[in-house]
Amino acid sequence: MNSVEVCDSKIQQITSATLPTKCGLFRILGFEREVDSECGTRIETAVALIMGELTDGPLLLRIHSQCLTGDALGSVRCDCRGQLELAMRTISLEGNGILIYEFQEGRGIGLMAKLRAYALQDMGLDTVEANEHLGLPVDKRDYVLPVEILKYLGVGKVRLLSNNPEKYSALLHGDIQVVEHIPCEILTNSHARRYLLTKKLRLGHALSLV
Repeated sequence: MNSVEVCDSKIQQITSATLPTKCGLFRILGFEREVDSECGTRIETAVALIMGELTDGPLLLRIHSQCLTGDALGSVRCDCRGQLELAMRTISLEGNGILIYEFQEGRGIGLMAKLRAYALQDMGLDTVEANEHLGLPVDKRDYVLPVEILKYLGVGKVRLLSNNPEKYSALLHGDIQVVEHIPCEILTNSHARRYLLTKKLRLGHALSLV
């Protein structure tokens, strides 16, 4: 096992295995990072799905945040599962790329808080207003761990598959060169339309909705 010091924290690759999927054969790498907080040291985890070789030019990259309701349960009130599937298909078609899956549920506020925000959205608030009503950040995520994983893997140039400008900025701030910013947009539905419009109009996501 290897470790590397980046940004005053230690990242460690825990294990690696093959992962056959409907989109083809990936390697799955598990990572841990020690994070100091007011409550003491905690462990942050993420996995990286890799297809092909990491040295074949600027790497196609998707950074995906955990969404239990969408990714696992098939909820259509968000676009998360569709984006995950689109990213895996796109990487598979190219035969080369990496998907980093972070455990930052509900834009970092956690599953139970996210479900409380859902209840407020059912009452008419949008996704931003719901978090604010709960006294929580609109988006609590950071992308330090994906940046550290890329550096650990020796990846310095990427083609980013994302609609989120914060991911683009985080990579640049972490000295990862983004040579192309590729949309990761799926067809919407009546359940997700307001949520996606809020992401576009209030969070600056690059979506084609009108």
